[in-house]
Amino acid sequence: MLPVFLKELTDQFGSRRFMLITLIIVITGLFSSYTASGALGEEQFLSEEYLFLNLFTSAGGGLPSFLFFISFFGPLLGIILGFDAINGERTRGTLSLILSQPVYRDVIINGKFLASIATVAIMIASIMVMIAGISIAKLGVVPNGQEVMRALLFFVACVLYVAFWTSLAILFSIVFEKSSTSALMSIALWIFLAFFVYMIAGVIADEVYPITQQSDPELLAKHESLRTMLLRFSPAVLLEEISIALLNPTVRVFGPMFESQLKGLILTPLSLGQSVLVIWPQFVALIAASIVCFAVSYLAFMRKEIRSV
Repeated sequence: MLPVFLKELTDQFGSRRFMLITLIIVITGLFSSYTASGALGEEQFLSEEYLFLNLFTSAGGGLPSFLFFISFFGPLLGIILGFDAINGERTRGTLSLILSQPVYRDVIINGKFLASIATVAIMIASIMVMIAGISIAKLGVVPNGQEVMRALLFFVACVLYVAFWTSLAILFSIVFEKSSTSALMSIALWIFLAFFVYMIAGVIADEVYPITQQSDPELLAKHESLRTMLLRFSPAVLLEEISIALLNPTVRVFGPMFESQLKGLILTPLSLGQSVLVIWPQFVALIAASIVCFAVSYLAFMRKEIRSV
């Protein structure tokens, strides 16, 4: 599998479309972090804890946060890496040529998927290292061990998030014969899960638990809980909740809370283990979505009829 992995990795880094989307993410992400560091460096923020982590979630200078760019451009990067992984090879006639050699099918799809994940991991890690450089150079803040561990878990969540979209694009490249069709289907599903899911979740919650100005707090809580549960079918929402809990140690719970639950609550920062417990269901859901999507792609490719076109 190593030759397939290295060949795909070389192709990914040499692809013009990959270089374009990477350039956009790098430039906008670094500019956003740089402007955010200017806002965080003001006097009223100097004593704030976990200053380094705020660079990933803070916006400044009219630019959204780095988290927003990963959430928005990450699916596009995954789709670019996978939408023609199989049908592109079939169209060029190289897939049947490769399989005519003593090469197992699973080696091909495993090598392609691992090369895509390695490409994403290298790109995100490089950007985060540059952001750390901005933190040290402009703010004079060196991240401590707790912040480094939280940043590493945030990095893993970002890679898993893009891995889901990569495996989904590879699945569509197996199912559909044309690369244009697989790309359009991937983008359509991304638009649905990123934008329309908010409207659909709101409509369903309004139908099941209709609320008015006279609604009691219990009904409002049920309405919001149902809406939040439906929103978690979107990987972008899972990444957002994971990132908020990891990068903001004071976050303890997602969703509505009653006033009785807030009494006596001291907003001290949680330890890393406690923060992981808060977002463990979201982390497991994101891992499961990536694994299931790749497993379906794997099975579909193993049963696919491969012929030259």
